[in-house]
Amino acid sequence: MTARHRWALVAALVAVLVAIPVVISVLPVTDTDVSAEELLSDIQDSGDVSYSGYAQSIGGVLLPINEQLPELVELFADRTTTRVWWRDAEEWRVDTIGLTGETGVHRRGASTWTWEYEANRATRAPVPQLRTPRPDDLLPSELGRRLLSEADADEVTRIPAERIAGIDAPGLRLSPREAQSNVDRVDIWADPETGLPLRVAVYGEGATLPAVTTSFLDIDFERPSADTINFSAPPGARVQVDEVDDIVAAVDRFGDLVPPARLAGLDRREQAEGLGSVGDYGRGVTVLVAVPLWPEFAEPLRRQLAEAPGVDLDNPLGTTVTVGPFSVLLTTGGGGLSFLLTGTVDLETLEQAARNLRDRPPGSRLPDPGTTLELPPP
Repeated sequence: MTARHRWALVAALVAVLVAIPVVISVLPVTDTDVSAEELLSDIQDSGDVSYSGYAQSIGGVLLPINEQLPELVELFADRTTTRVWWRDAEEWRVDTIGLTGETGVHRRGASTWTWEYEANRATRAPVPQLRTPRPDDLLPSELGRRLLSEADADEVTRIPAERIAGIDAPGLRLSPREAQSNVDRVDIWADPETGLPLRVAVYGEGATLPAVTTSFLDIDFERPSADTINFSAPPGARVQVDEVDDIVAAVDRFGDLVPPARLAGLDRREQAEGLGSVGDYGRGVTVLVAVPLWPEFAEPLRRQLAEAPGVDLDNPLGTTVTVGPFSVLLTTGGGGLSFLLTGTVDLETLEQAARNLRDRPPGSRLPDPGTTLELPPP
């Protein structure tokens, strides 16, 4: 065989290898005859599935607040790419690659380590009952299962299968029954063997494009090794230990308030370890969160919201913004205390919640005007 023939053979083999993914992508997708009720149950029971893979989310976060609440308000993120190793719900690792660098979150048991590569900083914190969203919340597996966790069979219907990460995944559509919901529908595609959600798309009322999409690009169902999950701070790293995960967790734990049991027609959901100061209301995809904020936290946030597209500064109840299925109302600071009301409910529901809180301040432990919330040092 001449050199020319050998290179021709190599070129042919490369062409075949390159063509394989293209051929696979155009093959017909095979659906299953699983019913909507059965698929819903499979997804709800997928919490113990182990896996590793790459995922990408586009469009936004669950709540329009983030870990740097006083300094930065992100109503919608852009594109987040994650690498995940998931042994179970209490033992996992998620690495996120963003515009500002790479961050890894490692969970083992009741605490997490967050490793910020560019900052050379490792932070250990307990797992709180309530907190602002993290990249792991936008994994298709976690987001899909959480959105369907309280769904009933009469709220779901089958939709055609799609090929996701090489898997022919049957689809399920959730249409929430609550009139207050700002979510029109949630489409989820799941692995037919394990029920693990592989892709999630969340649509706001009247929208033709999803406000949030998250999908696995690659997935392996072999259980990752414990060595992959374990974390030890590298030599020379800055190490800190926090009592709380973020500002919402701090307010929930250390705030001296008792939110009402019902707000704007929605019942409060009790946390596993009792009620904190942050009110968490609703069911399934219809969520309202009420975060009490003292002036040192509320006013920087108010200034940030004032710059948001579509903001309404003339509402007598406070500053309001609606983007897709997400609504925000930061109430006026009567008595030195404001409330950040946010979630996947319509603006009318947030306004009713603001009136409820104005007319019936939460609990008997409402602090005097000017009280400063003592939080742990950053």
